Amino acid sequence: MKMKSAVVIALAASLLAACSSSSDDGKEAAAPAETGKVDLTFWSWAPDIDKVVEKWNVAHPNVHVTFSKQANGDDLVTKILTASKAGNAPDLFQAEYQALPTYVSNNAVADITKEAGGLKSKFAEGAWSLVTLGSDTVYAIPQDSGPMMYYYRADLFEKYGLTVPKTWDEFAQQAETLHKKDPKKYLTNFSAADPGWFVGLAQQAGASWWGVSGDSWKVSVNDAATKKVADFWGGLVQKGTIDKQPSYTPKWNKALADGTLLSWPSAVWGPGVLSSNAPKTAGKWKIAPLPQWTAGENKTGSWGGSSTAVSANSKHKAAAAEFAAWLNTDPAATTDLVKISQIYPAASDAQSGPALQTAPEFFKNQPDFYTVAKQIAGTAQGFTFGPNVNVTYAAYKDAFSKAIPSGAFGGALDTMQTSTSDDMKKNGFKVS
Repeated sequence: MKMKSAVVIALAASLLAACSSSSDDGKEAAAPAETGKVDLTFWSWAPDIDKVVEKWNVAHPNVHVTFSKQANGDDLVTKILTASKAGNAPDLFQAEYQALPTYVSNNAVADITKEAGGLKSKFAEGAWSLVTLGSDTVYAIPQDSGPMMYYYRADLFEKYGLTVPKTWDEFAQQAETLHKKDPKKYLTNFSAADPGWFVGLAQQAGASWWGVSGDSWKVSVNDAATKKVADFWGGLVQKGTIDKQPSYTPKWNKALADGTLLSWPSAVWGPGVLSSNAPKTAGKWKIAPLPQWTAGENKTGSWGGSSTAVSANSKHKAAAAEFAAWLNTDPAATTDLVKISQIYPAASDAQSGPALQTAPEFFKNQPDFYTVAKQIAGTAQGFTFGPNVNVTYAAYKDAFSKAIPSGAFGGALDTMQTSTSDDMKKNGFKVS
């Protein structure tokens, strides 16, 4: 959805406002719930999360949460903003990290620093930065995360004499070696249809697409880190050593299933995709950290994930924040989120909780799947999304789809930069 001209421009100041009630050491707990009977409403799209909510209701008779199932996507953002403007938004709602700045800039979420600032130590720094937007102000509590990792066909790597690349330079060499040995095989593909995938790779390289300087937004989609990523993948496309078909198509599914593609830089939720699209390859894949830009580094980016936000309309902010904290940090609740809602929790302790002691069935050949995943998750780099991610992502799909025949991705980045910056200015944001 497009940001409207009536958008509030006070976000820059709020992003930089330090809150004295926050706790850097994480020893402070979330604020206690209100006294007396409280009724809260909660919107979410997570599968069967209503079953987790019901467990809260049984254990907390004085704070009842009424759940409403929603569909995720831009339509939900529009629905929440419309309800917030009318003053009847739910007390809590699930918010994708990329959408959170849009809610903040429209005054649709509450500042819950006082109520939840003490939870900081329960999350990796990268995850926490996604709900604080680069400041000390807490706008939501991380719920699930999507740390990126490297999926590869262990059997085919052995067949073609490949080793798991430690650096992206090694990755490029492996891609060329494989394609020379068998021109019908590719190490992976570059997808011009997946901006979330690309931004995760840019995060790993240290990209910073949005930021705040004084009372202005800084927009740098084409910064040096992102240009490095774009030039790297563009070079592989130009050489023809990787496939350039988009992901999540029947052709791509077939390539995963028949071994045309030997690896996939993806996120922790990858087993679900692989088991659905390439079920006969179960037990043949493994995971490892993403290749690094500099040998010896240990960094990753994130692809996907969401938080639980408290609505600015809520008349019971403390109680709502307490529920959000319970949902995303209580051991029993996070165990249920994993088992029932099939999410990968953002809370660090939950990533090694009882529900993640056994590898996914598809990865029965790698019993330490979740041990490796947690190690990777702890290396996720921080990132601040801007208030018009939808515009940036649409520009990615258009510009990179046009550029992919040639692999000249530098111009595509510049197009994304111009589209993002112009849209923000058009909608009343001050852009430096």
